[in-house]
Amino acid sequence: MKKKYQKLTLVLLLLASPVVLTGCLAAAAVGGGAVAGAGTIAWIQGELKSTEGYPFAKVWAATVKTIEQLDFIVVNKVSDAISGEIDSVTADNKKVKIQVKRVGDNITEIKIRVDTFGDETLSRYILNKIQSNI
Repeated sequence: MKKKYQKLTLVLLLLASPVVLTGCLAAAAVGGGAVAGAGTIAWIQGELKSTEGYPFAKVWAATVKTIEQLDFIVVNKVSDAISGEIDSVTADNKKVKIQVKRVGDNITEIKIRVDTFGDETLSRYILNKIQSNI
């Protein structure tokens, strides 16, 4: 009887292992991408988040240039050596918040939010303009 339970336990463990391993591999892939850094883009809850393989100063300069090129009205702009934030408004009165943060020597994170619930199309357009200005 004891051998029967051991075999049953072994079969259940073997059947459950793909589910457990898949979850671990997915977590490792997501975590690994975040650690690897450069080139990751995600749209999460109304915010576009991108990790760029450039120093903070270069990304911040490109962000400021992009806002100027798009003729957004700057409401607030603050920065220091490791982070910066620009709050602006479009001609059709959409609020745009861009946060730029140093993650490493050559890794910088950009977060873009348009209005309260986000506008993925406009956020991606802004990000593409920033990337082309780097």
